[in-house]
Amino acid sequence: MVSEVTVAVFLGLIVGRWPVIRSATFAPGLKLAAERALRLGIVLLGAKLSIDEIVQIGGPAILIILATMTAAIALVLALSRAAAIDARLATLLAVGMAVCGNTAVVATSPVIAARPRDTAYAVATVTLFGTLAVFAYPLIGHAAHLSDPVFGLWSGIAVNDTSQVVAASSAYSAGAFAIATVVKLFRNALMAPLILAIAWVWARRTGTAGDNQAGLRRAFPVFVLGFLALAAVRSVGLIDAGLASSFETVARALILVALAAVGLNVRLEDLREVGARPLLIGLGAALIIGAATILAIVTFGLAQGLVVPR
Repeated sequence: MVSEVTVAVFLGLIVGRWPVIRSATFAPGLKLAAERALRLGIVLLGAKLSIDEIVQIGGPAILIILATMTAAIALVLALSRAAAIDARLATLLAVGMAVCGNTAVVATSPVIAARPRDTAYAVATVTLFGTLAVFAYPLIGHAAHLSDPVFGLWSGIAVNDTSQVVAASSAYSAGAFAIATVVKLFRNALMAPLILAIAWVWARRTGTAGDNQAGLRRAFPVFVLGFLALAAVRSVGLIDAGLASSFETVARALILVALAAVGLNVRLEDLREVGARPLLIGLGAALIIGAATILAIVTFGLAQGLVVPR
């Protein structure tokens, strides 16, 4: 059975080809739906989980999150160096593939004084392989009969953008969706300190500094705080099961609208200007990160400590 999320993204990709959808008239609404609706939906999902459940998911996962992010950044930078990719574009590709997709790219760009072209290239590359993951990961997961904790951990760590993680995991199962959302929010929370580290390293290497404040403003995940705030309210009993169920219904509707907008926003023709080398680096990183992550999760039983929320 094909989930409604997969259908929404796919229809967005198809309808987004229509010239009228690409007009400036629709741009503000699509941006609002793809960003604000998604984040509000994630915030409302916090009412479904208690702080204890978030800790039970995020605690066992934090080490593999840190290890995977570090390895992914090192991998992309090494591949970029071998392919003689400009250092700024390589940095944007690395944070986009390892941390938080397009949000990380946009947040890092002013910190390293990246050219607009580099930012556009990185966003296009991350978007392409993240969108492919939305369709490929659930198919692989069902074919391999992965459990909800395994798939949730895998998609939460290995898929790039928050919207893509939500799409892939919710297309798989409700349990995988709950776990992947928490794991991805932990990744998002690490973005701000990573931006500071990049700013420090870049200033030492080049003797120049970009706009750190602009990068940190974009990197600070305010919606994560909203998610945790609602979870805290649920933990002290101010939100009962009935109200939490209502919040979840609204959240899923918002997320469905947001993911349709994500599909509408994809411009695959933009990749024509990227060139082969950044795309090959993105492809290699996506395949290696995805394969290595699921192999480690299954081999070492890394998902055994994860509890699917009730």
